[in-house]
Amino acid sequence: MVSLPSMVTSPPSLTAPELELRKQVRAFLAETLPWGTFEPGLGMGAEVNPKFSAALAERGWIGMAVPARYGGHDATAVDRFVVVEELLRWGAPVGHHWVAEEQKQWLLPRICRGELCFCIGMSEPDAGSDLASVRTRGVRDGDGWRVSGVKVWTSNAMRADFMIALCRTGDGERHAGLSRFLIDMHSPGVTVKPIPFLNGSTDHFAEVVLDGVLVSDEMVIGEIGQGWAQNADELAFERSGPDRWISTFLLVQEFIRERPDLAASPDGSRLIGELAAQYWVLRRLSLAVARAIDAGGTPAAEAALIKEMGTRFEQDVVSALRELLDRELVCGLEPAPSLFERLLRRAALDAPSFTIRGGTTEVLRSVAAKGLS
Repeated sequence: MVSLPSMVTSPPSLTAPELELRKQVRAFLAETLPWGTFEPGLGMGAEVNPKFSAALAERGWIGMAVPARYGGHDATAVDRFVVVEELLRWGAPVGHHWVAEEQKQWLLPRICRGELCFCIGMSEPDAGSDLASVRTRGVRDGDGWRVSGVKVWTSNAMRADFMIALCRTGDGERHAGLSRFLIDMHSPGVTVKPIPFLNGSTDHFAEVVLDGVLVSDEMVIGEIGQGWAQNADELAFERSGPDRWISTFLLVQEFIRERPDLAASPDGSRLIGELAAQYWVLRRLSLAVARAIDAGGTPAAEAALIKEMGTRFEQDVVSALRELLDRELVCGLEPAPSLFERLLRRAALDAPSFTIRGGTTEVLRSVAAKGLS
């Protein structure tokens, strides 16, 4: 039996070394990305900036929890939590290195140096939340595999060096027949087609067509047939981080800065107080999961609950602010007059995706129900 109360009994506050790490990250951001000199992003959908990723890597803040023998730093999940929280709170351009995967000595050091960009090939035109029904197939071809199929809603595919692709390699039970490959995005047979977003932008989502792409055995992640288990484990760990509840934090921050009178009004004060309380609760729960991971636990159900609560909260922030402003939001292509306006427009467009990426609300509730029963 797994219970959420038992998970949060571990100390949720930061230790002195963790507070020192946070201080270092804040000083680094203030020096490297002074506020007002860059366009801040909202959570994991921030801009791609390889130069900034390289600067982070020099400080040892990419691949932190990767073993040192692979170029990482043997850091804890909580240390990573501290760094990620500060980066996202600042709106830093982390898009270049946000997705990465372990694959032997030759690949991990390059990940830890911030040199590689990855995308994830999970969803397909007829397989969204039901990943077990993917049709992209890997067929044996000599010492490798020929992969054919279509992946959709693939973030950063147009910039990525590799795709982590979930494919069907067997004809047995739906889950048992899945495997994962690292696909070089520059390989013959890979075609990337940008998908226009609501605001006309084509720099984020893409459809990726894989037409007989040759993948060597060395690019199989783990073992053939273990793709479903790998996918489930990774989603469990990634669902509880700051990126699942802090995406719209900058929106609240800029609202207070740019609209101080409205923020200080009775309705504004009430809203800010409610949002602050919810941020505090979600942060403590999220940090508790990180400590549980450091203790050797696998808090999949707890992580699912945090993601379910966190991403709904991210959407509620946008709705609450728009209601307080009491006006229609214009999401046209013309430049917005202020940072708050730009963030609000972007958040209104991005918010519907918060409860989809990383698992829909319905899927998460199912995972939590099974784990807590």
